Amino acid sequence: MPAIEQSRILIVATDGFEQSELFEPRQKLLDAGASVTLASPGTDPIQGMEHDKKGDTIRPDITLDAVRIDDYDGLILPGGVANPDTLRMNDKAVGIVRDFVASGKPVAAICHGPWLLVEAGCVSGRTVTSWPSVRTDLANAGAQVVDQPVVVDGNLITSRKPDDIPAFVEAFRKAMTESATAPA
Repeated sequence: MPAIEQSRILIVATDGFEQSELFEPRQKLLDAGASVTLASPGTDPIQGMEHDKKGDTIRPDITLDAVRIDDYDGLILPGGVANPDTLRMNDKAVGIVRDFVASGKPVAAICHGPWLLVEAGCVSGRTVTSWPSVRTDLANAGAQVVDQPVVVDGNLITSRKPDDIPAFVEAFRKAMTESATAPA
């Protein structure tokens, strides 16, 4: 896996994503030299939210159908309530998450984003965190849930809320760097 400067990062989102949880990690990774691709069910602009108010939109680069796991080195799943709730009903999105976790590549989910990890069957026996209203779902799916700004368990990185974005991005970058330096 390449260093962060040459990394290819995939973000999966749809309408209702928490604006800061997509835009801030995306920009920090772009600033670090990574290539970042946004995938969604369609290519029409998707609506961000600033908590319960409409925020900015962004046009996805590709559709979920066009995603090839081998083209990317890491995955980010932003939260927002509607975004992961919609995506967890999308078989393609769930399959992408499942395949990324199984690949061993870094997968980072923040706030409500871990709902996709639950739907993909990827949290049993793992230690994770999330927004408080998602924690029961994570526990019911077999995860050990803790209340910390960021939790790293193997290739899974999880965070609770927008205030945790700096720690979230740093943990993802560190996981990408460790993956880049790990023996093949």
